[in-house]
Amino acid sequence: MKIAQEKNAGRNAFTGYGEGYVEVNGERIHASVVVSADRVITDWPAASVESLGPDHLAAIVAMRPEIVLLGTGAVFTFPEPRKLAPLHSAGIGVEVMDTAAACRTYNILIGEGRSVVAALVV
Repeated sequence: MKIAQEKNAGRNAFTGYGEGYVEVNGERIHASVVVSADRVITDWPAASVESLGPDHLAAIVAMRPEIVLLGTGAVFTFPEPRKLAPLHSAGIGVEVMDTAAACRTYNILIGEGRSVVAALVV
């Protein structure tokens, strides 16, 4: 699905998503990814929600966002609470949703100027 939106000058935004991919600024990504307004981490090694560990979240904690949108793939899957502890300990809010919803929500929040990171399992 393509997403139509206003341009956010200089900010990363999702321009599409579908089965097995997301699109950031028109570039298709077929693997798990972390996206903030000014950074895209395409080699995020989180293959599934079940495999999340502190090492997967360290780069996100270092970015110091206000909120993290955790996209869990095509199907909503809530991770064990202890897996999200590094984010909570750092005072970072977390919302868990399917990846498509995370893409849409990220675009809304980034358009409002919020400090948000989307961490997506694709």
